[in-house]
Amino acid sequence: MKDFHGIIFAYSAAPELRELVGARTAASLPFCGRYRLIDFALSSMRNAGILDVGIIMQRDYQSLLDHIGSGKAWDMSRRSGGLRMLPPFGLPEYHTGNYTGTIEALNAVATYIRDIPQKYLVLLLGNMCANIDLLQPMRQHRRSGAEITAICADHTPAESHHRYVLGEDGMVKQILFDRTDDGEGLPSLEGYIINKDTLLKMMDDCKARNLYSFHKDAVAAFLAQGGTMDTYVHPGYAVAIRTVEAYYKASMDMLKTEYRRQMFPADRPVRTKAHEEVSTYYGEKAVSRNCLVADNCMIEGSIENCIIFSGARIERGAKLRNCIIMRGGIVGENTELNCVIADKFCSFSSGTVLTGNAKLPMVVPKGVSI
Repeated sequence: MKDFHGIIFAYSAAPELRELVGARTAASLPFCGRYRLIDFALSSMRNAGILDVGIIMQRDYQSLLDHIGSGKAWDMSRRSGGLRMLPPFGLPEYHTGNYTGTIEALNAVATYIRDIPQKYLVLLLGNMCANIDLLQPMRQHRRSGAEITAICADHTPAESHHRYVLGEDGMVKQILFDRTDDGEGLPSLEGYIINKDTLLKMMDDCKARNLYSFHKDAVAAFLAQGGTMDTYVHPGYAVAIRTVEAYYKASMDMLKTEYRRQMFPADRPVRTKAHEEVSTYYGEKAVSRNCLVADNCMIEGSIENCIIFSGARIERGAKLRNCIIMRGGIVGENTELNCVIADKFCSFSSGTVLTGNAKLPMVVPKGVSI
């Protein structure tokens, strides 16, 4: 798909993720034992043949840079085009503060967007947990002649979202903001295929009026002026990770075969930074029930409904249920953890007991020893 260029929004820290984004953006959150959330957007684009991608960043992006590197894992390390990391301060007027909205983030890299040679742009969130078959909406966008194609969900998200109401011609006639129930219209996944000229006009119009919101300002005005917007419904798992509860639930969902098949289909592999490590060791009395365990772990205790990242160590007598233990975590002997999210390189001394619940999991910040 040589006419398409990808843009991924990875500037949002999502403060509701609390300790999990203390030193990283939501897009670089570790997920499912070996991935980062941004892997899904990058892989969706790579699987659709989009090899020219810009990633918009703003703060706490060192973790993201370390993970993505040159983009080689996604075949985007190229002399011409390929992957481009877009840090803040591209224009002098954006030197301070956080981006107020997506339009402001786009205007901050306006010179990059104007130089894009492709006719169409694919916009995706870096913190969207979804494996989208982008070839389908890309082909539909070409056929329909619409200026924008919105990627929507086939289910109502648990979190606040926007909804698109269709007219008799099948095109969008109205956008409903900040909905939390089924209601009218299709729920937006905040992914779009848009003509480059259309996006530039929206950006210029908003900048001239000091407006910042992509949906409430740019899209609403676009529809009011008679712009044509089509919709594509993604028939699979999709969750925007903006809160600790959403992150925990999405992680636990990956323990279910049905959801794993939707997120990791054989024909649309999810690529990530490679880690060449040894196999995991299970002790003689180790117990593992319904868990995802990465390489290079040592499991000597009991784990149930858990996700264990590489390099973790679960010592004898430890009992873990419904937990997420990230890279390098150490759980001491006879420790009991339930509904705990332990960030990278956390350690728990022998006999520690910590209990959270599915609605309010306990989060242990990176590198903390208890």
